[in-house]
Amino acid sequence: MRLVTISEIRAAADLLAPAVLRTPLLPCPWAEPDRPLWIKPENLQPIGAFKIRGAYHALARLPEDVRALGVVAYSSGNHAQAVAYAAKLFGVPAVIVVPDNTPQVKIDATLAHGAEVHVVGITERESRAHALAHERGATLIPPFDHLDVIAGQGTIGLEIAEDLPDVDVVLVPVSGGGLISGVAAAIKALRPDAKVIGVEPELAADAAASLRAGELTRWTAQDRARTLADGLRSEPSELTFAHLRAHVDDIVTVSEDEIAAAVRVIAHRSRLVAEPSGATVIAAYLNRQAELPEGRTVAVISGGNLDPSLLAELFA
Repeated sequence: MRLVTISEIRAAADLLAPAVLRTPLLPCPWAEPDRPLWIKPENLQPIGAFKIRGAYHALARLPEDVRALGVVAYSSGNHAQAVAYAAKLFGVPAVIVVPDNTPQVKIDATLAHGAEVHVVGITERESRAHALAHERGATLIPPFDHLDVIAGQGTIGLEIAEDLPDVDVVLVPVSGGGLISGVAAAIKALRPDAKVIGVEPELAADAAASLRAGELTRWTAQDRARTLADGLRSEPSELTFAHLRAHVDDIVTVSEDEIAAAVRVIAHRSRLVAEPSGATVIAAYLNRQAELPEGRTVAVISGGNLDPSLLAELFA
């Protein structure tokens, strides 16, 4: 199976530059002295999450006449917003399918970008999206199972390697695997000695189980839906799992209580709002040090689209 290359990631960086923020590396003075920590705050992107990188790049790569027919996406929330936002920038229609457990804040944001939104059962989102794409003659932009999407997400790794050339460890949330696939491809090409470690919720740890088994291990959608990290409820595809096997050193898991506490730590100590999915990497840094390599560490905060009611609950 063909994997994304560093040349494709560099080309993606040029294409998406007009629409994407090059997020800084923020030092964390509260980190352990022997394990310096920097945060890569993708929650600062225009749609509040890293997903804009892959979505915009995928749309930019479409022939203009094909793109004009519109795009369709399925998502638990952040990819939905990203495709809707990118489609708005290109002036083309977008139809988004979301599961019925998607936080309302993410649905509202997707609607605000002008997309048509369909809410379906959690096991129906992919089939409905494929049907709508066929019906409308539009192009389906999947959330992770696509080389152009992976290359766009890989620009995060490119930026990390450029901004911290002596990085030792990169912590990345894992769901469908598009983010870590791209980041790991870039890091291993540019800083091959650095370790790329994925982080998953214990309640949705199918990628960790798959990596250890050497083959895809499927969990039901209902099982994966138990975690409050709503952005980490997808499962890897054959394409992203091939990237994981080639480039990812390990995946660690964190508990729900550790994720919730990490949201508070990020807010209080780094003054950033991170959704639970993005906070998993800080949960791992704080609670899994025995399982993590030592050295200069970058934690990718994947997003900050936190539902107001959950925010109030976490900080009560």
